[in-house]
Amino acid sequence: MKNTCKVRVKNALGLHTRPATSIVQMLQSCKSKVRITYRRQTIDAKSILSILMLAVHKNANITIDVEGSDSDIVMKELVDAFENKFGEG
Repeated sequence: MKNTCKVRVKNALGLHTRPATSIVQMLQSCKSKVRITYRRQTIDAKSILSILMLAVHKNANITIDVEGSDSDIVMKELVDAFENKFGEG
């Protein structure tokens, strides 16, 4: 199954090292393929370097694509993390 969702990055510094690390750690045990698209560039969300190279800033809209057997659970976890600013308050 494939899920797609657009989310807004609420972190003050955008997708910097801390949220990027959280994303990669969250996805370590998932079976699905997860991709993030920003400004027409699509990357593998399991790669911290790829996430950082997107240079996503605060209030940017990104698209998350999750494809695989656990896509519903993975998408919910990712959307919740973005909504909660990865615990950065």
